[in-house]
Amino acid sequence: MRIWTYLRPFSHCEADYTVEVSLTFTQTVSRLFLGTELLDEQSVHHMDGIQTFVHVLPGGEGKPARVEVGYISWWSMGVAVIESGQTLYESHPGKNVRFAEGLMRGVTASSGAAEVAAQSQTGIDVSQMIESNQSKWARNKYSIYADLVLGALFFIVGKLTEDLAFAAIVGAGAGLALVVIQRFVKVDLLGGFAVFGTIMLLISAGFSLALQDDYWVQMKGTVLGLLTASIFMVDGVFRGGAYFGARIERYMPLPLHHNRIAVGMSVLGIVMALANYYVAEHFSEDFWLTWTTFLDMPLSIGLFYAIIFWARKKPTAPHNPQS
Repeated sequence: MRIWTYLRPFSHCEADYTVEVSLTFTQTVSRLFLGTELLDEQSVHHMDGIQTFVHVLPGGEGKPARVEVGYISWWSMGVAVIESGQTLYESHPGKNVRFAEGLMRGVTASSGAAEVAAQSQTGIDVSQMIESNQSKWARNKYSIYADLVLGALFFIVGKLTEDLAFAAIVGAGAGLALVVIQRFVKVDLLGGFAVFGTIMLLISAGFSLALQDDYWVQMKGTVLGLLTASIFMVDGVFRGGAYFGARIERYMPLPLHHNRIAVGMSVLGIVMALANYYVAEHFSEDFWLTWTTFLDMPLSIGLFYAIIFWARKKPTAPHNPQS
């Protein structure tokens, strides 16, 4: 399921091309089109890190031109057409399409380089990082799938019954069923937050049962979001992120400051809670259902990447006892 699509048209050698970059819940896909003809398709899983796509353009003499596709900021993607080391076209002039890749790996990629340096910001070999990320994805993918199924279930039940309170109760029941199923399967369905998630699940179910009103079901995201944000803030400020920060880091490819990631997640919770309140107060119930199921995800992802950038641990220079 696509959650966002970028279209970047350009012309080269009197031919019209388009790069289409699609973001799904699990991967990023880059496609190169000549008119309506698909020339090349590449993809990368989110757990494998941020990658710059390179599509080779057909035709031309000597070394063929290529299209580099990547993030130019935390929220936008751009393309650059490069031939023989010279940049012929940029969708966003002056912007580096390897912006995010350079930040994550701690290097500055040149416009004429086909690959980035093999040493990351933390001194870890990139191949080792990719292998580690793939291992994390294999371990955590079932819990991610479970979260997606629960979200889809809430949306479908809400749409079919037009009863948000009933949809919330069904979602809570399905979540509790996952807790029971977890006891009989070896794969991880609940991630590293099983205890906390179960407690919040019971609070959510109780909230829906006590206030079986569509308005308060909409407000549940705001109330529980602020409650969760306060718990994260306490953990980050008073415990140095020992609980939540440490558990979030296990999913990340880079080492993080536990206190910063916990505080950052608290701020994220506050922002999303206030956004939920604004949408519920100023838009229709049907639009709120679409917002809470699909539209708030891109905003959350963008803010989360910003938090990871802020919370990452910068490398320290090795100590030289003779200096």
